[in-house]
Amino acid sequence: MKMKKYYASSIPEAMKLVRAELGEDAVILNSKVVVTKKFFGIIKKKSFEVVAGVDSMGPSNSAPAPAALPITTAKKEHVSLHEMTKAVQANMLQVPKNDVSLHEETGISEDLRKEIADLKSLMHSMHKKTIQDQYPDELLPFIEYLRQQELSEELITTIGDELFTHFKEASEINFSQCKMVTKNLLRKELENLPIGGLSYEKKYINVLGPTGVGKTTTIAKMAARAVLEKKKKIGFITTDTYRIAAIEQLKTYAGLLQAPVEIAYNATDFEQAIHRLSHLDLVFIDTAGRNYKEVKYVDDLQRLIKFDDQAESFLVLAMTTKEKDMANIVEQFKQLPIEKFIFTKIDETNSIGTMVNLMIKYNKGLAYYTNGQEVPEDIEEADLEAVLNLFFQGEEK
Repeated sequence: MKMKKYYASSIPEAMKLVRAELGEDAVILNSKVVVTKKFFGIIKKKSFEVVAGVDSMGPSNSAPAPAALPITTAKKEHVSLHEMTKAVQANMLQVPKNDVSLHEETGISEDLRKEIADLKSLMHSMHKKTIQDQYPDELLPFIEYLRQQELSEELITTIGDELFTHFKEASEINFSQCKMVTKNLLRKELENLPIGGLSYEKKYINVLGPTGVGKTTTIAKMAARAVLEKKKKIGFITTDTYRIAAIEQLKTYAGLLQAPVEIAYNATDFEQAIHRLSHLDLVFIDTAGRNYKEVKYVDDLQRLIKFDDQAESFLVLAMTTKEKDMANIVEQFKQLPIEKFIFTKIDETNSIGTMVNLMIKYNKGLAYYTNGQEVPEDIEEADLEAVLNLFFQGEEK
């Protein structure tokens, strides 16, 4: 077998060189990324080394072997996503049409579909790792800080690429510079979202969320501010009839604020409560904390409470909850007109990347975040610059 090494800026370029010299029968035996440093090690340049070979005795007359991927799987950590995807698609076309296990629409078996999905996921993660290998060593501590803040990998890659472009000719990179660039980028991502507390333009305040996130305490903090700072006349309606303690807790807060409380066990009770509190400026509605992973509870809520143009709705989530679980809750509530998030227990975590991730992913604003149990002190009305500063409050200097 005749073998030769080729160097190119990408795998497709290398394949062109291989085909031009060795022909279409050439086989890729190995490939890897080669990184060279320039400008005193600050800038890294990437290229690809490909080892190809061709059988000097020519093709055999025997029966053709099954089609293989053009790059050996023993070295698949160096395969480009583009080339592997093309190879996978080529193999997909060879699946026999009369296979009874094929999916009716696409002609791909479920096992093959899963294998392709797993392969694409693997190659995508390797592709991202290859991109990040370009970053100068001085950027890596900051990239790690973003991960510690639990920012999404997609955002980290976007920020990393922006930092790489911004500092590619810099002789020095420090945390403060990286922070400034990152703040500017996150500001652009968040600036079009509604950020801020109550509008005081709508009468009914629906506060929604799963059990254990601190809805009742959060409502008390919001209501206290409305009374003390805005001099509003307020009242409460609670639909949380599953926990007696929750009703008593709300009554205690209402007593301190000299505000009436109505309890609604069903839709008729709710309508009557709305009528009795119609003379007030604001009515805060405390909903039951349920397992909202089950759709029926969201449906029950929608039948009980009115979501019209006289109401503004907030979804309360606890920062101590895993992001995946929070995302599942948001998905269940997506049929309701929720305008902004409220994040609680921010004092119980060292990272707020999840807050930013969910706002961007679901295009939702931020009303408040709470940082303790004291009423009404431990609540902050959201402000874009304050959120950006909060993101870096735990930075290492």
